[in-house]
Amino acid sequence: MCPAEHLPVLVSQVVAALAPSAEGWIVDATVGLGGHARALLEAQPEARLLGLDVDPEALALARERLAVFGRRVVLVNASYRLLAGIVHDQGLADVDGVLFDLGVSSLQLDTPSRGFSFRHDGPLDMRFGGEGATAADLLAETGEEELVRVLRDFGEEPHARRVARAIIRARLKQPIRTTGELHRVVRAALGPRRGRIDPATRTFQALRIATNRELESIPVAIDQAVRLLRPGGRLAVIAFHSLEDRLVKRALRHLSGRCVCPPGTFACQCQPERLLEIVTPKPVTPGPDELAENPRARSAKLRVAARRNG
Repeated sequence: MCPAEHLPVLVSQVVAALAPSAEGWIVDATVGLGGHARALLEAQPEARLLGLDVDPEALALARERLAVFGRRVVLVNASYRLLAGIVHDQGLADVDGVLFDLGVSSLQLDTPSRGFSFRHDGPLDMRFGGEGATAADLLAETGEEELVRVLRDFGEEPHARRVARAIIRARLKQPIRTTGELHRVVRAALGPRRGRIDPATRTFQALRIATNRELESIPVAIDQAVRLLRPGGRLAVIAFHSLEDRLVKRALRHLSGRCVCPPGTFACQCQPERLLEIVTPKPVTPGPDELAENPRARSAKLRVAARRNG
């Protein structure tokens, strides 16, 4: 799939979710190739959009795609971890809507040199923004126990120790530098593919999340987004796997005034704040028509909340 064919997920649902608050500034905190941004700007002729993305390659393509909207669009090459500061740098005290489309994009998956997918052999990079340590660096430097934790916690890999030991044995012979090399190591450890999911899928997910520190950024960014919303403003978040979705659900519950302490806690210690009203008690998922057109949308879940008036 080339960038021109990029299919953003749940587009009509996102537009509908943000429509009640989309007459002013909307922030697309993960603008990617600009698919959601374009749909929002077309649906709301009075809206302006601030788009963020840590990936400079994606942002360059978004800039081309959104050029038709002229000064209605401002794009910034930055992580959504910095959301509040960037919004304030634009001279805005608050915004009308915020969108997060979490996870990896089609552009990243389909570019072998980015190293996100084992479907193409390429350098084991996996960085969204091109800065810091690569996934290959992480594999070379991480000890067994930490590698087990990464695979278990970020990939939900049931055979985390077996995979970690296989990686360590392989790297003693030579560094694991490419996606193909890592794929072969994991498949040798876990055996051939059973069903539709490749046995290396969880390992690649875990390394990508660890390389980009994705999960730790989500609650921080959502908290910033909620505090930036004007009363009645809306937040929409799309997650693509259970780890992301659980964090999103927990953050929204906490910011809607509900305790998220672990079961069995004697007294609430999390200090919830009632800043939000949950709009979607259950996540919105793609329908059969969208799944037929875009199979990559199959795991997408959209959650929506609105900033309380008081």
